[in-house]
Amino acid sequence: MLINFFHGLRDAGVPVTTRELLDLLEGMKRRVVFGSMDEFYYFSRTCMVKDEKYFDRFDQAFGLHFKDLEALDDVIEALIPDDWLRSEFLKNLSEEEKEKIESLGGLEKLIEEFKKRLEEQEKRHEGGNKWIGTGGTSPFGQEGYNPEGVRVGPNGRNKKAVKVWDKRDFKNLDDSVELGTRNIKVAMRRLRKFARTGAADELDLDDTITSTARNAGLLDIKMVPERHNAVKVLLFFDVGGSMDPHVKVCEELFSAARTEFKHMEYFYFHNFLYENVWKNNVRRHNERTSLLDVLHKYSHDYKVVFVGDASMSPYEILQPGGSVEHWNEESGEVWMRRLQEVYDKVVWINPVPEEEWQYTQSVAITHKLLEGKMYPLTLKGLEEGMGYLSK
Repeated sequence: MLINFFHGLRDAGVPVTTRELLDLLEGMKRRVVFGSMDEFYYFSRTCMVKDEKYFDRFDQAFGLHFKDLEALDDVIEALIPDDWLRSEFLKNLSEEEKEKIESLGGLEKLIEEFKKRLEEQEKRHEGGNKWIGTGGTSPFGQEGYNPEGVRVGPNGRNKKAVKVWDKRDFKNLDDSVELGTRNIKVAMRRLRKFARTGAADELDLDDTITSTARNAGLLDIKMVPERHNAVKVLLFFDVGGSMDPHVKVCEELFSAARTEFKHMEYFYFHNFLYENVWKNNVRRHNERTSLLDVLHKYSHDYKVVFVGDASMSPYEILQPGGSVEHWNEESGEVWMRRLQEVYDKVVWINPVPEEEWQYTQSVAITHKLLEGKMYPLTLKGLEEGMGYLSK
């Protein structure tokens, strides 16, 4: 069973190795957990998963694997496979729990009655005190109450066997899902280069201790400038048109970037880069900034990040006059190459799912212009993009 579970995790994209499987088997041998599916879930996740971004994939694989135990005989076999395990199961019960089971005629009687009612029942049942269902006091069912009972199905009200893996609590941590405020900052921190500049207003504890020791024990305080992220970032956001559905995630990305980077400047464009950009969308037609001025003002050590869906007509990139808002004397391709001549590291973050890029010709053109440095707006994509910029 555990071998199939191991392969199921691999199929789900969880990077497990034989070492993790052996750890799980050793734990089971030493009875680290026993008689509880919830405890087995937590223990197996601890053994098999080393990065929280795979928690959701683990939950899905766990649910899929153990969901196959649908036949009653399979469930009984999995929980109480033979006589010796039944004896071990009873050893783990308190005297009070044993008395409750005996009140229904013992464990064998409880299982036999469960099978019988399952065969007799022809439809879903809710409430009551006999049939297998929900919300009642039958010994068998879900979301009801009977202290001597067997629960069937997920999410018991008495919190004794909640299927944690069905809740998908870790969905937002998966590196294949779209970003949210919760994890954007974590991804952006990949792009860091710390430096100390400015006034010396922070205590250097290590140097203070060393200097004091060298000074025969007389206190010699040493100060250093504050340590900060010295990376410089230029952000260009595509606004309007097909980007409207992505406004929320772009706002979150912008907010996270402003928090993470002390040296950051931003500009807006529409569809593709041309001779002008702007900072105020309301006054975009009256207050524009020449792209040449941007290239001259911000030094070559800035990292450049474009955020846009790159979805437009190909002539908007390749032809003079291609812009849908004004007459551009030179093509967007020419302006993009000029920018690349000034800045060594340029990436394009695309909010459109990567599997859909192949259906839009302009995305392929942009991808080629950026020499393949286009990344999806997911946790994994943003981490890869920041990783490239930080090299």
